[in-house]
Amino acid sequence: MKAIQLITCGTPGKFELRELPEPQPGSGEVIVEVKACGLNHLDLWLESGGLPMPVPLPRTPGCEVAGVVCAVGAGVGEWKLGDAVAVQSNLFCGECEFCQRGDESLCLRGELLGIGRDGGFADRVMVPARVLLRLPAGVDFATSAALTLAGSTAMHMLTNRAQIRAGDWVLAIGGASGVGSAAIQIAKQLGARVISTGSTEAKRRLAKDLGAEFVVDVTQTHWPVEVRKLTNKRGVDVIVEHVGGDVLPKCFDCLARGGTIVTCGATAGRDVALNLWPIFVKEQRLIGSYGRNRADFRATLDWAAAGKLKPVIDACFPLDQTPAAFVKLRSRTVLGKVLIKP
Repeated sequence: MKAIQLITCGTPGKFELRELPEPQPGSGEVIVEVKACGLNHLDLWLESGGLPMPVPLPRTPGCEVAGVVCAVGAGVGEWKLGDAVAVQSNLFCGECEFCQRGDESLCLRGELLGIGRDGGFADRVMVPARVLLRLPAGVDFATSAALTLAGSTAMHMLTNRAQIRAGDWVLAIGGASGVGSAAIQIAKQLGARVISTGSTEAKRRLAKDLGAEFVVDVTQTHWPVEVRKLTNKRGVDVIVEHVGGDVLPKCFDCLARGGTIVTCGATAGRDVALNLWPIFVKEQRLIGSYGRNRADFRATLDWAAAGKLKPVIDACFPLDQTPAAFVKLRSRTVLGKVLIKP
C-alpha cells in the first residue's frame, strides 16, 4: 500500500511517499481503507518535532480518519467488509478504570493515531475495532474526517467539561479553526449567544456565517475590551480556548464572574503566566479538556446527520500532495479543515 511517511523532523520536515507492506489485522483489530483524513495541528507538531514525547520515525501521520472496513481480525464480530466508519483518534484500552466509566479521554494506556502508531495518510490504516463508529446515513467521508476530531473536541468541551445554559455568553476563540468553527455551531444549538475571534476579514466573515453574533479582531491589542463592551462590561460565561500562549491570559480579561475557560490546546505556547488574584476573587474556573469520550464522538456524528453541525472544509489534497497540505496549514490562512484523500 502507499503511505506518506515523515522521515526527518523539521519545518518543513522531510516526507516520502512509500510502498509499505499490507497491514495484517491481529485479534480485535480491523483494517480501514482510508477515504478521507483530516490534517490537524498535531500533525504539524509531529512534523516539527514539537511534541512532548518521543516519536520513532518513520511515522505515517494522520489522525482524523473516515473510510471503509476492508479486513477484520479474529474476534471481531460487529464489523463486516464494506462498513462505512469513522475512527476515534484517541485510541483507548477499554479496560482501565477511566475507560470503564466512559471517560476514554483519560485512558491510562491511550495513544494518538498518527503519533503513537501509523495513521491515516495512507491507503489503509490498522486500528482496534473498539475505536470505530458507524457513519450515520447522510454523513459522507469528508464530513466525518472534518468533524470527528475537531468537532468532537468542541463537543467534549461544551457538553462534558463545561455546561452551557440557554442565554449564556460563549466566546469561541479562532472561529475559522476546526475547533472554533464547531464550537460556534454547538454553542448556538445549546441556546448560547456567541462571540468569536478572527485575525483576518475572511476568518471573521466565516465565524459570522457560522452563527457568531459578534466577531472581534484579535490583531487589535485591546480586543478583550471589545468583548466586554459587547456584553455590557459583564464578560462571557464560557470561553472555548485552544491557542494558549498570550491568548489565555487575555481570555481571563473577557470572563464574567463565575465564568469558565475550557482549554484544549497550546499552539501559541505552553508556558503561561497568570495573575491568580482575580481568578479566585471572581470565582472563575480554568478547565483542561483532552480529546473526547465515546459519547462525544457519537454525538458529533449524530448532530452532523441531523444537520445541526456542518463541516467547514477549506481544501482537499491527494495523498502524493500531502507535504503541500502541511505548507497550507502552516500558513495560517486555512478556513476550517484541510483533508487528505488517498
